Amino acid sequence: MRPLQQARKTISSSQWFLQRDACSFDKWSEDLVIYDRRPTPGSPVPMIVADCDCHVGENPAWHPMQKRLYWCDIPNGRIFRYDPATCTHETCYEGEVCGGFTIQSNGDLLLFMARGAIRSWRDGKLKTVLEEISDERESRFNDVIADPAGRVFCGTMPTAKRLGRLYRLDCDGELTILLEGVGCSNGMAFSPDHKKMYYTDSTARTIYLFDYDKRTGNLSHQRVFLSTREGDGVPDGATVDSEGCLWSARWDGGCVVRYDPDGKEERRVAFPVKKVSSLTFGGDDYADLYVTTAGGQNSPEEGQYAGALFRVRVGRTGIPECFSRIRV
Repeated sequence: MRPLQQARKTISSSQWFLQRDACSFDKWSEDLVIYDRRPTPGSPVPMIVADCDCHVGENPAWHPMQKRLYWCDIPNGRIFRYDPATCTHETCYEGEVCGGFTIQSNGDLLLFMARGAIRSWRDGKLKTVLEEISDERESRFNDVIADPAGRVFCGTMPTAKRLGRLYRLDCDGELTILLEGVGCSNGMAFSPDHKKMYYTDSTARTIYLFDYDKRTGNLSHQRVFLSTREGDGVPDGATVDSEGCLWSARWDGGCVVRYDPDGKEERRVAFPVKKVSSLTFGGDDYADLYVTTAGGQNSPEEGQYAGALFRVRVGRTGIPECFSRIRV
C-alpha cells in the first residue's frame, strides 16, 4: 500500500488539483497532487480516503448501524471498511472471492461469492447460506442489491459456455432465475418510490429499466433507459439519489454521470483514474458520494491512484439502501 503522504507532482500543463487524506470537506490538505485531467468548471473535486491498490474495487455500501463504509476488491478476495469519524480504514475480510454483498437487517454482511456460494459474515466468522449453485461452478456473483422486502437481486458473470444471469434470492432462501443471456450483470438501483428498478448490462453498454412489484419481487416491462457510445466508457455500478436521478459509474470513462428520470445526462464528475467502478451515498445525511475504482495493479496505465476509494460532495443526497433479510 502506498504511503498516505505523497510529494507534489506536476504531470502536464493541463492541471487540476485533488484533495488527499483530509477528514473535513471544508479543509484542504497541504498535500495536493496535480493530474492531467481537467474537471468541468465548477465540478466537485473528488478526494482519496483510502488508497488500497484494488484490482477491482467494487460494491461500496454504507453501514448505517456502524457509520462505516464497506467495499471489496473482487479478485483478491478482500473486504475493507472505512471509518469517516477517524479517517482510518482496514482490511476486515480476506479469503474467497467475493463479488458483492448486502447488509442484513441484523448488521451482518451477506457475501455473494464464487461458484454461487452465499455466506453471512460478522467479525471474521462465516456462516453458509448456500454452498454453491451447480450452474455457476465456473462463475461468480457480481453486482447485488437488496429490495425493500429484503430479497436480493444478484447477477453472475458469463462463462466460456454461456452468458451471465440475474437471480432473485427470496428471504426463505429460494433462488429464481430472472434473466439469462446477460453479458456482464452489473449496477442496479431502485427508484425512490420503489416502483422501478434499473439494471446494467456492461457488455451491452446499456442500462435497462423494469417495472418492479414490491409484493412479489417480479420484474416486467423491460426497456432501454440509456446506452453509451463507444469511447465514452462502459456503465458499471449505479445508485439513485433522493431526487430520483440515477448515478452511473463509467468503467474506462474516468467519471460518474448523473441522469434525470428521462435518461438525459444532467452532469458528470471526473476522476483521475480510468476505471471508475461503483458508487453509493453515505454519511449521516447521505451527502457523501463514495466511489470505488479499479486498476491498482497497473497504475502507470490506469492512473496513479487507480484502485483507491474516493469521496466527493456533489450537492445532492442519496437514500438509504435496503437491508437484506435472508434467513440464515
